[in-house]
Amino acid sequence: MQSAQQATARAIAGAHSHREGALLPILHAVQEEFGCIPPQTIPAIADVLNLSRAEVHGVVSFYHDFRDTPAGRHVVKLCRAEACQAMGGAALAEQLLEDLDTGWSGTTADGRLTIEPVYCLGLCACAPAAMIDEKPHGRLDAARLTTLLSELAP
Repeated sequence: MQSAQQATARAIAGAHSHREGALLPILHAVQEEFGCIPPQTIPAIADVLNLSRAEVHGVVSFYHDFRDTPAGRHVVKLCRAEACQAMGGAALAEQLLEDLDTGWSGTTADGRLTIEPVYCLGLCACAPAAMIDEKPHGRLDAARLTTLLSELAP
């Protein structure tokens, strides 16, 4: 018996299956629909595209933007590239993760924040940098990052 999530994933995959390289657009659409790529949707996607489950899972697990559990209400992407590290990004990240009592790609207990590592935001001249809910922020320090996060809706 097919679940509602599987049926929805099958419909999404069918709508994109005519495209060349359809898997990535399908995965983005499924994640937009559910907030993640639920593991039970992988067989439906694989079936529509005539791929193995392993091939679909391999793509999901390779790309950092795909997740198998929903993110928090706000997503904070901290740059881990060399320029940001050289300007204090490592210490900033370590302090934030400690303050929030979570790890990389983790979500706070209240579901408010997910902290993700990224490996360049293109803001090297403004290091250290982060992207908060798709908005870039540069020249961060602990105080500024704390202020930015406190201004987010609960």
